[in-house]
Amino acid sequence: MTSYRYIGRRVPRIDARDKVTGRTVYSTDRYSENMLRARVLRSSLPHAKIIRLDVSRARELPGVEAVLTHEDIPGHNGFGIVTPNWPVLCVDRVRYRGDALALVAARDEETAEEALSLIEVEYEPLPIIETPEEALREDAPLIHEGGNIQHSMDIPPKGDVEKGLAESDIVIEETYSTQFMEHAYLETEGGVAIYDEEEGVITVWCGDQYAFRDQLQIARSLDWDPLKIRVIGSPTGGAFGGKDEISVQIHLALLAYYTKKPVRLHWSREESIVAGPKRHAMKTTFRIGMGNDGKLKAIDVKVVANTGAYDTIAGPVLNLSLESSPGPYKYPQSRFRGISVYTNNAMGGEFRGFGAAQVVFGLEQELDKLAERLGMDPIEFRLLNAVEEGDISALGHRLQTSVGIKETLEAARKTDLWRDREKIKRDLNAAARYKKFGVGVASEWHAVGLGVGLPDFSNIIVEIHEGGEIILRTGAIEIGQGNLTAYAQMLAEALGCDIEKIKVIHGDTFESPDSGTVTASRSILINGNAILDAVKTLQPKLIEIAADKFGIPGDELEYSDGRVSFRSDPDRTLTLAELADHAGSSGVPIKVTGTAVFATSDKDFGDGLPHNYYTYITQIALVGVDTGTGEVEVLKVISLPEMGKAINVDGVEGQCEGAVVMGQGYTLYENVVVEKGEFKTTGFATYILPTALDVPEQETVIVEKFEKSGPFGAKGVGEAPTVPVTPAIVNAIYDAVRVRFKKLPITPEAVLEKMRDLAGTEER
Repeated sequence: MTSYRYIGRRVPRIDARDKVTGRTVYSTDRYSENMLRARVLRSSLPHAKIIRLDVSRARELPGVEAVLTHEDIPGHNGFGIVTPNWPVLCVDRVRYRGDALALVAARDEETAEEALSLIEVEYEPLPIIETPEEALREDAPLIHEGGNIQHSMDIPPKGDVEKGLAESDIVIEETYSTQFMEHAYLETEGGVAIYDEEEGVITVWCGDQYAFRDQLQIARSLDWDPLKIRVIGSPTGGAFGGKDEISVQIHLALLAYYTKKPVRLHWSREESIVAGPKRHAMKTTFRIGMGNDGKLKAIDVKVVANTGAYDTIAGPVLNLSLESSPGPYKYPQSRFRGISVYTNNAMGGEFRGFGAAQVVFGLEQELDKLAERLGMDPIEFRLLNAVEEGDISALGHRLQTSVGIKETLEAARKTDLWRDREKIKRDLNAAARYKKFGVGVASEWHAVGLGVGLPDFSNIIVEIHEGGEIILRTGAIEIGQGNLTAYAQMLAEALGCDIEKIKVIHGDTFESPDSGTVTASRSILINGNAILDAVKTLQPKLIEIAADKFGIPGDELEYSDGRVSFRSDPDRTLTLAELADHAGSSGVPIKVTGTAVFATSDKDFGDGLPHNYYTYITQIALVGVDTGTGEVEVLKVISLPEMGKAINVDGVEGQCEGAVVMGQGYTLYENVVVEKGEFKTTGFATYILPTALDVPEQETVIVEKFEKSGPFGAKGVGEAPTVPVTPAIVNAIYDAVRVRFKKLPITPEAVLEKMRDLAGTEER
């Protein structure tokens, strides 16, 4: 086994000190002289024609510097990661309560707010489509001219699924539904923009996940040269997918351009909930067939997603839900179909787990039900059906990268919580009169990268300055996950230098190259490979500089451990600092570029499917159910992720621990309630989140399986731990009180109702 200095270690985050001491400057911490405050007028109705929009009184208010409508947009009035049909400012129609109609920039918040109240809007209400079922009716009003189906996807079937089901000894069928979920980041959407007239450059500071795509979307709406738009996206105070899309960026750029002054726009919590994207609400139907030997024979899945009023990234989310729906298991016959449907409810968008959490919630319950039918241990059942490297997946593509699902299951089986679960439950049940305790397990495979057919690349720059300071430039945004530290670890390990010498410049379209979006758990694999590519280019360059310094041929020198030395006399060396000083005196800067492109699958089903890399994970949950109140307490969760090589052990544990709490909230508490297009949930008083008192005891068991094409054997771990924790909790509830749930969240009222129904059935 290779011994590393930094890789696989607990390396403190390089940005930790500034963050914990409050020195880190986030986008909305920026203030300057003469800075204007901006506000957005949003629709007061969820679906209506705009008959009249009059901003004249607002423009006349003293202290107002600009009031903009769609008429003031020089370029394309629309944005969206995939299809730019989300209006920057609405023209003649609103389609959900978050739609923007006008922008105001004023000298202070109070004046901006007053200006909004002076804008007059006359509407003609239109029918409100609340659910996909309503949207799919033949007589349903059209939310968009092309119809109410935003996207559909049928993965080419594998074998004959109807034949496979007919030949199965056991067939089960069930439909599961999930809710809209709010990202609830600490820092709501916001930023600052400045227009430098002399340079002709608009600079936007914002919390986002891909500054270069923001740059292009801003340029498209302003009809502006992208190279004259600077987007600075790091650091970001939480994102979880919700800041991959445009929020304030175009609005800020427009206002800065028209006012020629610095402008600040920061959404309130209510505005963030109403206007921002959510985890898609979905309905998933499974039909699964199995033989009496416990081997899965066929799976048929249908997914219907509620995407809300616009596209943004709904198609890829639906696709990944289909890809995730079979889990890491073998099925000789399979079929996966899905549609994403427009409604006038909350906006569906990107969310950590990207469509997987919704379907794995149902799948892993179905697998537990099948195991129970045969009297099999749930882990043994999963091991019997788990895929291995080289297998043909349920989707029909070959798994040609590392597959560690069996290793995670084996590790789970060996934990005290699973091995001794019956004793643990007996002891807890004996000590708590009104509680019942249960243990549940669930697994997942989670795609890494954007998928086949989609541009998935990274560019980074490495510079060595005089004195030995090393600069790593990457376009990747820091959204709280610790990627900057992992990049520094990989560069320090590859170069053989001290990590303290490395400074990471990131997320700035003028100061760093395009490294792709920070999403899809892709950052470590793709940026790590780009870093290794840069080092591969850098080492011979350093030897060349040393050869010039010594006046000898380069083949007499070699590079290792952060220095160039003579092959014949290893004690004669030049350090990186000495090499940089010599290069600087010669006027030759030490600067190289590294690039990487994701390897792709052997199949192409279109729209990014399938993927080539997967993270595998198993999670075990211990819960207590209060039989009097219906409250569910999550006592302990063990996460066992296989993500290739762990670059930073603390980072992997942190990702798992945060993801568990997010999954716990999704399972038991969180629900954006929207009725007839009106938000009943507008703040954290009504949107219930787990608190520090709810966080369970946690343990992370890292299961490493070397990935030959990843940097130091790594893949990625960011999204996977938030997905199977939900079915693990639900399976544990069943283990405790013998009731199952087909709908999230699982409230105390729902638990009591199910338990009453069960008691009534048993009495009969």
